[in-house]
Amino acid sequence: MDTEKLASGTCPVARGLGRVGDSWTMLILRDAGLGLTRFDEFQRSLGIAPNILTRRLAALVSDGLLERRRYSERPPRDEYVLTTCGRDYLPILQALGAWGRRYFGEGKLSQLVEAESGRAIDPVVVDRISGKPIEEIDLRLVLPTGG
Repeated sequence: MDTEKLASGTCPVARGLGRVGDSWTMLILRDAGLGLTRFDEFQRSLGIAPNILTRRLAALVSDGLLERRRYSERPPRDEYVLTTCGRDYLPILQALGAWGRRYFGEGKLSQLVEAESGRAIDPVVVDRISGKPIEEIDLRLVLPTGG
């Protein structure tokens, strides 16, 4: 699959997947959304090989989903903090998690809860303007015109 071609094409789904379309990247963003910021925290949480984590973090910084910030000069150490772009991706992950829970939810599963009340949340995707759940809207795709 030519991900570079897809990531620059007219389809916004393909453009998004070109940046966050692999499991490790999504799990790093999930952990960042839960407050992890340091290389060793991501590695411990995910059990990911250091070379893979290094590449994924660099790509997330390059694509603008994470920001790299120095927290120690001696030795030099950086942390990775969600940008606005990265924070805007979190509801997508939460909706994906709700879908996974609904259709593949056998056995023990973690649950997202509201921090203040402890109430389990059930994410849905809605149209920002109408407030209607997307699955209730009759959709069609409009392709770009002109050059």
